Amino acid sequence: MTFPGPTSPFPLPFIKTDFPLFLAPMAGVTDPIFRTICKELGADVMVTEFVSAEGILQAWERNRRYTKIEESHRPIGIQLFGADGAHMGEAARIILDHEKPDFIDINFGCPVPKVVGKNGGSSLLKDLPLLASVAAGVVKAVGDRIPVTAKIRIGWDFQNLCAMDACRLLEDAGISMITIHGRTRSQQYSGAANWDIIDECARAMSVPVIGNGDIATAQAAAYVKENTAVSGVMIGRAAMENPWIFADTRYFLLHGVLPPARQPREKTDLILRHTRMALDSGHYGDELHTMRHMRSRILAYTKGFPGAKEMRSRLVRVSSLRELEELLSGLPR
Repeated sequence: MTFPGPTSPFPLPFIKTDFPLFLAPMAGVTDPIFRTICKELGADVMVTEFVSAEGILQAWERNRRYTKIEESHRPIGIQLFGADGAHMGEAARIILDHEKPDFIDINFGCPVPKVVGKNGGSSLLKDLPLLASVAAGVVKAVGDRIPVTAKIRIGWDFQNLCAMDACRLLEDAGISMITIHGRTRSQQYSGAANWDIIDECARAMSVPVIGNGDIATAQAAAYVKENTAVSGVMIGRAAMENPWIFADTRYFLLHGVLPPARQPREKTDLILRHTRMALDSGHYGDELHTMRHMRSRILAYTKGFPGAKEMRSRLVRVSSLRELEELLSGLPR
């Protein structure tokens, strides 16, 4: 599927499906291992964990692990954040000289203080001329090599809802696709996503708009498809707990009903597989460091899982694969 758009320099041929389902970029979550799992379970398009443009320029070898992509994950974009258009463009060129992503995505939406404090992510929603300058700098640097996309929020706070203005500036800067998270920066991840604003922007733009926020079920994605003008949805936190949401959503969109319920064993098997993949990859170091990283992932997987509540205090301290196997063996199969 391609998206027509007179102001878009690229028709985005990497989007192959009707109403694509995106895996959202999430720091510490969407590493190559989790991307592999989500791709197998039906994610259509992926974006890497974000990486700092300044980090790329100052310490490429240390930061390039965030830009590593696998052929099986395509189509996939690499996400950059920063507040200097020239530096962002230079970082994008370095990435393209070493990796072959399907697109570069600019992070104008991250709400976390360590990113906002560096004038990155959603902080640029307070300075739309700077946001436009950063976008234009990356588009110019990349040229005709690859599409450039961007992700924003609907505004900094409820007194500064600027999504429409931001979208128009991004479109004028040559951005090929815009993802909108339907919350303000001040909301972080609380409250409800505002899909009315997302829809208004999608109807006004010539480039495709992808909607993000509160897509926790297949039914929610179907509702958005039928009732808004977005070209696809991006799923984040719901996938952390239930990566099957991609397969369930595609099935629901095709058949109008959910697939048969999965057995608890499928989830415990996935937890163990994910952990073994993390250990085998060496991505997070030795077994102890890897298990420490996996604790939050395991807790997300087991949220609401029958029998898991009683053992959560043990799961947050799990330090070996063998210990995890023993704990999971006590859950319903």
